[in-house]
Parts: sequence; C-alpha cells; structure tokens
Amino acid sequence: MTLEIGVDSSFAQSISERLQSIEARLSASAFGQTPFVTEVASHIINAGGKRFRPLLVALASQLYPGADDDAIERAAMVVELTHVASLYHDDVMDDAELRRGADSANHRWGNSVAIMIGDFLFARASSIVATLGVEYVTLQAETFARLVQGQIAETRGPAADDDPVGHYLQVVADKTGSLIAASAVFGGMVCGAPQPVLQALAAFGEEIGVVFQLSDDIIDIASDSTGKTPGTDLREGVWTLPTLLVRSADDPADARLRELIGRPLDDSDELAEALGLMRSHDALAKARAEVDRRAQVAKDHLSRLPASVAREALYELCDQIVSRSA
Repeated sequence: MTLEIGVDSSFAQSISERLQSIEARLSASAFGQTPFVTEVASHIINAGGKRFRPLLVALASQLYPGADDDAIERAAMVVELTHVASLYHDDVMDDAELRRGADSANHRWGNSVAIMIGDFLFARASSIVATLGVEYVTLQAETFARLVQGQIAETRGPAADDDPVGHYLQVVADKTGSLIAASAVFGGMVCGAPQPVLQALAAFGEEIGVVFQLSDDIIDIASDSTGKTPGTDLREGVWTLPTLLVRSADDPADARLRELIGRPLDDSDELAEALGLMRSHDALAKARAEVDRRAQVAKDHLSRLPASVAREALYELCDQIVSRSA
C-alpha cells in the first residue's frame, strides 16, 4: 500500500526504502529445500499485496529514535508471513480459485499442498519471531490464536440468538484487526515504546484493521476502478457489512435484493442486478458512516502517541483508508 506522506518527503522516502528491503527479504524467506516448495511458497508473496502490516511496523518503529533496522524488518516479516500463511489456509476453506488475480495455490496444486505451505510459512515466521524475544513470540502466538478463532466463528456463522452484524464485526476484529494491531505493537516494541504507548498502538491497530476490512467491503460493491473485480463477494454469496445491513433491516421493499444476496450468483444478469440494487441502497451510506466513525476512534487512540512525523503519518494513513471507499 503506497502511503503519501505530505508532512515530510524524506521520511516518506525512508519508509519506502524500508518496505523495498522488507519485500526482498520476504521473497528470500520463501525458499525451501526443493524448487517445488519454493515455487508454491513464493506464489502469494510474488503476487504482491498492499503490505499494510509491514507498513504499520515501519511507521510505528519511528515513534522513538534508535530502532534497529534489522529488527524492524524482521518484525515486519513476521506479521506479513503470518498473514500470507493464513491466506493459503483461507483459500482452502473457501475453495477459492483466484488470489490476487492469479490461480490460488489450492486450485493449482491441491488443498493438501496449500495447507502444508501455509504451515511452512508460519514456521518461517515463528523462526524469525524467536530472534526478537519472548514478548514478540507471545504476542504472535496470542494473535494467531485469535485469528484462528475468528476463522472458526466465520465458518460456523452466528448462533440463532446472535446479532449477525455484531457477529460479523467480531469476526473482522479477530481475523483482520488482531494481526494489524500486532503489527503496530511490534513497531512500537522495536523502538522501545513504553507500555501506555503500546496499549494505544494495539487499540489503534485493531480499530484501523476493522476499518481496512470494512472499506474493502464497500469497494467490492461501489468501485469499478480497483484491481478486484466488483461484486466478488456478492458473486460468492459472502456476507459483508453492507449486505448484512440490508438483511437486518428486513424492509419489504428489499425483498428482491434479499433474495439475491447471501447466495452464490453465477448468473451475470443477477449479479449486475444485485450490484445495481446495492449501489442505490442506503446500506452503503450506513457502511461508510461506520467506516468514518471507526476511523475517528482510531485517530483518538493516536492522540496518546508522542508528537512526531511518524504519528502524523499514521493520521494520514487513517484518512487514506477512508478515502479508498469514499
């Protein structure tokens, strides 16, 4: 994810160079004992991605002077490799055919290989995090436990007496917010931030992580200009915040839309109809309002950080995430 930092061009350049170095090390971390393992393990890494988690590590590491360059990059590799490992497993569970515009690993090499490569990359992350210290290992393990439990909750769905919207937001917090929070905290730990600042970074990271996912929910419906094909979630029958808001409203006028959402839409005409109805529905505006509200909460947590160029960059990051879905 490109961060346009208006307050200090030299700071932005240093962060960009740091991310380039992290990218090279990520590619090297995917090398296995055989060319086959290397090929499959490199598959998602080489497909690119927003690298949002390494970016947060890099930014938070600059809140205080003196962070070791190598430690910053190792911390960033841990969170990104953990994220990528989870994507291999997610694609198996979702029976996905595409990932970042290319064949998914499970579709190309089979479920068993995809699962084991996910395990391989998580092992790589574990080896690296062990070099950072016990506190880092503990946070990674706790975060991964939340991520897995979020995936289980998503797979099982809400209980009969659960609020579907609340259930979904908790899943997003566990699956996405937890690792993004850990990314911000890792950055703070690398530069020796005190405990109150680490707590603020954790709260900020979880909130902005939810914002990040909810903005993707909106983009999937509202945008025709992203790399992701519009309506992917609708086509696959995946519930997201906008569609859940339609379902929870239970408005008789939405009967046709409720019939379309929440089930796979293989027919292109039905998909186009669902997209048109969603784009004109006030659920989209309500979802955007929730993104704005949570982004402001995230900014409020940033106010507890020391005044610095890094903090200003984190503020700008909040605005950029919101503007993605505006």
